[in-house]
Amino acid sequence: MAFKPVALASASMFALMLSGAAHAQDATTATPQGAQGEEEAADIVVTGVRASIVGALNVRKNSTQIVDSIVSEDVGKLPDNNVVEALQRVTGIQVTDRAGGEAATITIRGLTDPLTTLNGRNIFTAAGTSFALQDISANLVSRVDVYKTRSADQLETGLAGQIDVQTRRPLDFDGFTISGLARGVYSELADKFNPNVALLVSDRWETGIGDIGFLVNASYTKAQYRNQNLQAGAMVPFATENPTAGSGLTPLQRIFPGAQNENWTPGLDAGLPTAPGSTLNINGVETPYYLSRDAVIASDLYGKRERPSINAALQWAPNDSSVYTAEVFYTGFRGQTFNSLHFSFADWWGDLPADVANSFELYEGTNIIKSRQLGSVAGFNSGDMATNKTDSYVYALNAKWDVGENGKIVADVAYQDSKNETSFFAIRTDRGPLDLNVDFNGGGGLPSYSFANQEVLTDASKWTVGNLFDSGTKNTGNALTMMLDGEYKWDEGFLRRIKAGFRYDNRNADSYVRDQGAGGLGITLDALNQGKPFTNSGFFDGRADIPTSWVLADPRSMDKDAVRALYRAANPNANLLLSDEMSFGHVFGINESNLAAYIMADGELEIFGRPLQLQGGVRFVAIDTLYDYFDRGNNFARTTVSTGSEKFLPSFTARYNITDNLRIRFNYGETLRRPAFGDLNPNLSLTGDLSRIGFGSGSAGNANLGATHSKNMDLALEWYFERNSAVYVTAFQRKINGLVVPLVAREFVPNNYLPRNETYTEYFNITRPENASNGTLKGVELGLTYFPSYLPSVLDGLGFTGSATILDSEQTIPVVNTEGEITGSAKSAFFGVSKLSYNATLAYDKGPVGARLSYIWRKGFLQSNEGRSFANPIGFWRAPEKSLDFQLTLNVNDDIGITFDAVNITKAKQQNYYKFGDVGNPTQFNSSTLLIDRTFAVGVRFKFD
Repeated sequence: MAFKPVALASASMFALMLSGAAHAQDATTATPQGAQGEEEAADIVVTGVRASIVGALNVRKNSTQIVDSIVSEDVGKLPDNNVVEALQRVTGIQVTDRAGGEAATITIRGLTDPLTTLNGRNIFTAAGTSFALQDISANLVSRVDVYKTRSADQLETGLAGQIDVQTRRPLDFDGFTISGLARGVYSELADKFNPNVALLVSDRWETGIGDIGFLVNASYTKAQYRNQNLQAGAMVPFATENPTAGSGLTPLQRIFPGAQNENWTPGLDAGLPTAPGSTLNINGVETPYYLSRDAVIASDLYGKRERPSINAALQWAPNDSSVYTAEVFYTGFRGQTFNSLHFSFADWWGDLPADVANSFELYEGTNIIKSRQLGSVAGFNSGDMATNKTDSYVYALNAKWDVGENGKIVADVAYQDSKNETSFFAIRTDRGPLDLNVDFNGGGGLPSYSFANQEVLTDASKWTVGNLFDSGTKNTGNALTMMLDGEYKWDEGFLRRIKAGFRYDNRNADSYVRDQGAGGLGITLDALNQGKPFTNSGFFDGRADIPTSWVLADPRSMDKDAVRALYRAANPNANLLLSDEMSFGHVFGINESNLAAYIMADGELEIFGRPLQLQGGVRFVAIDTLYDYFDRGNNFARTTVSTGSEKFLPSFTARYNITDNLRIRFNYGETLRRPAFGDLNPNLSLTGDLSRIGFGSGSAGNANLGATHSKNMDLALEWYFERNSAVYVTAFQRKINGLVVPLVAREFVPNNYLPRNETYTEYFNITRPENASNGTLKGVELGLTYFPSYLPSVLDGLGFTGSATILDSEQTIPVVNTEGEITGSAKSAFFGVSKLSYNATLAYDKGPVGARLSYIWRKGFLQSNEGRSFANPIGFWRAPEKSLDFQLTLNVNDDIGITFDAVNITKAKQQNYYKFGDVGNPTQFNSSTLLIDRTFAVGVRFKFD
């Protein structure tokens, strides 16, 4: 059903395209053979909505590589809030994780590690190896290029491809220019208006020493948002209403695995069997069991974020053959969230109704409990406050020289510095037992539940102040990068260009952590003399039959040190520190130097009287890394590891014009994905037994991780049937070796650093990354851009752009036992890969009106594998995702336009469920549902030059 709208729209546009073929032939002048450059230079210049769509098409047409783009005709004319949202309509791009009123995660053809560059320079955040693209305001962007293929002169990392964000330069303008925008964005879930403003000022002067230009482009966005998430807990086994004699179980008693898995093994790939009558060996007796959820969970997160950003550029062109550019780019992030968490256990077997047999309902043909009545279940709330602050700077000097008529040299030096600091402060409150009626799927994947004496949920005198969680991180990173490129061109003969260059990058990254906590205060919430209790209200807006209000501690209104002092007095052995006593422990320090050199050549020859353009090259990469790791469990003792690697990466591209308007391209290239710095840290990061399963969880890196290597092939056919219209198809394959997958082992970690409260444990499921998988990703992309040139009157200006991506992936997944030993292998889809995704945009640009109506859809996909702690399948699947968006611009005159935008018009939701192989589905194995915000924006845009 979801494919039907785009299928109809695509069919209609394709019919228009074919019916207008004769008109297209009349409108296009034949180009002499061999005059390809003249043909491509004759692209029609248009304005408005059509300009950005056609501009992107022209980028693809004129590029040697396979490149898809988004183009902003002017400041603020990308009708999106950040770069990730702007990219969601690009062929092969899939975006997800739309919490907080924005899309945050991007994949290219299903792969999640695109290389992010700014004006061709690799950028990163703090101690990470990538940059959060959503932190780049769309207001600052001139163009974004998505490279699906690579040539030898491009950076070698990023299996998915490269996303290059280009900002404006002053010599791009003819003279003085001032432009900007001001928008008010309304968040429906948060019921808040948020500002989005930008201003660009640029000028250039003709002087006695040449042309000089200066530009400043600044942007500020603020968002207040609300994330509402409702979840049915994980599956665990329970006794039946009539337990087998000798098992030692009582009716509907929860069956715990125990630290050593005496009764059952958690985290099997497909979970425990769900057939009626399935048994476990309990005390030597085969005992039937039921599967039910351990909890129901409501999370209501209130967030706000600010993103100030600015880029400034100074350019000097002393003559026609040289340009010098100095520029600085700054982006900041300020975030604060308060998560109002309401957690109720649903696993108690005492105080059952008198008629036990009729107190629950099974899904037909399974041993899975759909609904049940429980007596005296425990529960807790948690008020979680988190802050996040990031500042990132890029300083760069660039020089371009023309050497004679055919030579060029480009030199570039850049320095980056990025810092990130987070904090987390949470107070848990506990209530007494309540009776619970729960249906784990009351409809549409949403649980429904209610409590006896439900007024207890909002009575602060009925809640006891529980555990304190107090932690923070600090991450820093910097890099010095130098690049030098030179090329020489010929106008005739087979050899048309030789290009060579080198790049040196020296990168430092450091990560720090602090962590403390304590047990409860033993007083009721209303007796806590710090801050004011917060009563949550309006949760899920009536979309589910659940409690909508509860009370909890609110750290936002507290003096944190006063609270720490209270906990320190109640827990003298917890060693709690106040603010002036705290310090960060060093987790890792990394220095990585990267030297790369390349050489490539372009050639051209004629086949059947038409040009075949060839490009081939090789890139050599040498990486040396020095790691210092510090063990949190051993007074931050230091371990030093040094590694080095070298790799040659060839690439080849061929582009052939079958006719003047029909083109075929082929590309072969090899790329790398280097491990994230945090994935190399071998020291343990632990979390206690928060859900009473008998063990905690933890993670650690692997200092022996190597780079993942991909061999890539692409074949594209493109038909430019009108100057501003095209249809294209691309087939591609990625053969990837050394994929990193998580392996889980149960480990005993005695006397660990966790706070000594009821969540303390010494048994943990520890997850470590390994280069233990190989895989293949292949697929087809189809795209169409069509602006008919023959439509009458008011319909003139109507156009369509859309694309579809079909993917197939398979990777080996190691099968491990509880000790983490690999005992075999299984097949799985890649994480984050939807087999089908598409986008369709109906555009209109006529006179003062510019509009787009866009629909985006992607099929469900495997998001991740869970940590092997429960009885459900380990695969965590995302249900199909969609968004219907609308953008409208009314131009008052040539300088001023009024804008209106609506995002997620249909109030789509984000839902997850459990599945592995043939086991699992959204109905019986439903997990969580997140409401996705619907936003509306009104603004004004202007430009004076």
